[in-house]
Parts: sequence; C-alpha cells; structure tokens
Amino acid sequence: MKVLVLGASMNEDRYSNRAIKKLVAHGFEVAALGNKIGEVNGVAIKKELYPFENIHTITLYLNPQNQKTYYDYILSLKPQRIIFNPGTENAELQELLKRNHIPFEEACTLVMLGMGVFDK
Repeated sequence: MKVLVLGASMNEDRYSNRAIKKLVAHGFEVAALGNKIGEVNGVAIKKELYPFENIHTITLYLNPQNQKTYYDYILSLKPQRIIFNPGTENAELQELLKRNHIPFEEACTLVMLGMGVFDK
C-alpha cells in the first residue's frame, strides 16, 4: 500500500515526520510532499506537485487553509482514502471528496498504526 504524507516535514517534532518514520517501520511504501525538499528515513520529500502513481492513502498534515491549493492535486491522484489527522478537518474538502466518491476519515495516522488498523 502506497501512502502519501501531505504536509511532510523534516522537523522531528512534527507529527508528519513521526508518521513517515512509523509508516516506513510498518513496511508501507511512503511518498512525501512538503514545503521544503528534504528526506526522512530514506523517503524523499518533494516540494513540487509530483504526479505520484498508485497512491492508496493520503494522510493530511496541512491545516484547512493550506489545503485549498491542493484540492485539484488530491483529486488527480485518485486516492482510495484520505485521512484527516487532528487539526486538518475540512468540511469544504470533505464535500469535494464526497462528490468525487473518495472515502475519508477523521483519524490519527499514528494511533491507527499503533493499534494495527491503518491498513484495514
């Protein structure tokens, strides 16, 4: 399963950074997009809207205001699921996802991984 961390950060205090590390540790293929080019645990963080293929899940680490510029990009990737981590909940994007038949959930990627339910 390929997971895109949207809002990825090299800052070890950020939850997106922790998510990348945990996803890799759990054996997921991880892609990352952030506002700075870098690398976390062997995962390259891209800055440009890279046309990733076969993204199953997008896990969001951007506040709702910063998500707006990514709406079309998110839809273009045709993910099978979006996870709105705490603080990223966005009714506008959720409505757009509903209209495009893309499932989403408000959850915490780190908690889901810890409970063993991320890939269920």
